[in-house]
Amino acid sequence: MKKLVLLFSIFLLTYSCGIIRPTEGAKVPVSGSERVKKNIEEGRGFRIAGLGKKGGDFLFSSSNPMWRASMDKLSFAPLSVVDYGGGIIITDWFSDGDSDEEIKIAVRFLSNEIRSDSIKIIIHKKKCESYNNCKVSTIENSTNNEIKLAILKQAAKIEKKDLIKTNKEIGDVKLPKDF
Repeated sequence: MKKLVLLFSIFLLTYSCGIIRPTEGAKVPVSGSERVKKNIEEGRGFRIAGLGKKGGDFLFSSSNPMWRASMDKLSFAPLSVVDYGGGIIITDWFSDGDSDEEIKIAVRFLSNEIRSDSIKIIIHKKKCESYNNCKVSTIENSTNNEIKLAILKQAAKIEKKDLIKTNKEIGDVKLPKDF
């Protein structure tokens, strides 16, 4: 009985590794550079440019336009949490100096796409009457939307520059019509 269970377990493990998807030879480009172009057009894979060169261009979190735009737009504030893997950026408490109120901004990434529902901005306000007597509340006003809009505009600019740069490096890549 133990051998049968072991054999069945091995069978399940080997066949549950993935679905085999047969492809037609005519649809897969033969040349490596043509496959790269096709994969980039379809938004698959990633590219590590300049591998082996000094100062190579490694594109991981720095390749995400939403992330780069958020870091750029929040550069005025001290950052306390920056977690690309978790998809969150949180500033430390900060104020303009004269006020007894401080704010903290949290940016949550819900998707890598440049869309208004791909990012959530949460602003907290802290008002202290004394050192140990502080009240924290969440702000829901136009400032949230202004920060979101600024990040989305910057991300769109970054993505456009990246597509143009990629197009120059590897040749013809189909750019979206709205660029």
